[in-house]
Amino acid sequence: MSISGGHPFRVLAVAGARPNFMKIAPLLRELRAREGFEPILVHTGQHYDAAMSESFFRDLGIPEPDLNLGVGSGSHGAQTAQVLQLMEEVLVERRPDVVLVVGDVNSTLAATLAAVKLGIPVGHVEAGLRSFDRSMPEEINRILTDSISEWLFVTEPAGVENLKREGVADEKIHRVGNVMIDTLQAHLARARELDTLERLGLEPRTYAVLTLHRPSNVDDPESLRRLFAVLEEIDQRIPIVFPVHPRTRDAIARLLSGEPPSLHMLDPLGYLEFLRLMADARLVLTDSGGIQEETTVLGVPCLTLRENTERPITVTDGTNTIVGTDPAVIRAEVDKILAGENRPGRIPDGWDGSAAGRIVDVLEAALRGDAA
Repeated sequence: MSISGGHPFRVLAVAGARPNFMKIAPLLRELRAREGFEPILVHTGQHYDAAMSESFFRDLGIPEPDLNLGVGSGSHGAQTAQVLQLMEEVLVERRPDVVLVVGDVNSTLAATLAAVKLGIPVGHVEAGLRSFDRSMPEEINRILTDSISEWLFVTEPAGVENLKREGVADEKIHRVGNVMIDTLQAHLARARELDTLERLGLEPRTYAVLTLHRPSNVDDPESLRRLFAVLEEIDQRIPIVFPVHPRTRDAIARLLSGEPPSLHMLDPLGYLEFLRLMADARLVLTDSGGIQEETTVLGVPCLTLRENTERPITVTDGTNTIVGTDPAVIRAEVDKILAGENRPGRIPDGWDGSAAGRIVDVLEAALRGDAA
């Protein structure tokens, strides 16, 4: 497709949750660096913690959003509906040439629906990722967003294969690399200059990092107790530093009578501080998708506390191992890492810090009529 006219190409970029910010930052930087683009940043407010949002925007050099929809928390249906309604109003008023969405949160799907129904083409960054677990709300968001987007920007070969299997036309699929890694590489040197470890009394490679927030792990009291029991056991061998997601803190208070696990619990950290903590960890335990990618690039062993991953290249090529929530499996894999038996892994092709440039190249060619 092509769009004619003398005005700059207006690209409306949508972010809704903290992981989105890391993906949006390099895209905004690339769009602002090129003539002929007018980027507009919309923050839906899906993650609405003001202090955390401000710290991520500051750390990543993201300017104040042009619009903040202030959606906040709510059920999946209520949140998606509210973003859909508000985004429709924004799109009618701002009339962008393209909407650019990232990731797989409710804001991603809602903004895509609003745009496509108004005839505005959508580019989806991180397209094609599949866990094949439709009990995950994110999986539904991914599938639906991909099915109606015009440009599908893919991070790894499995994403291309998934989209082709679903019948997506080849010309819509673009393997461009990973914008999360653009952000990591742009900020790693700054992160390493921070005194995060010193303030926490930590030495490099002598601690583990834990993140935990998936509903399947934190919404069931028995699952939560079982996980914390094995993690407390591991903590006796290597200290586990645990920046606690607000959702998980609420679950501990609600489901475990407010009795916190005996881990080294912290308030959530900003992007740079968490990157510093993760880069020098002996291992990371997580149920986050993005952290699987970041640890692969950092060369840090990662144990994923889920039964599946939508990022299989982190397992086949990287440092990630899927361990689920079985205490025996978790214990055995930690034993291997502490014994020095972890795989070194390699950085996947295209995870080179230049993904945003390749994405904007595709958009520019398409909008100018140089490409299909």
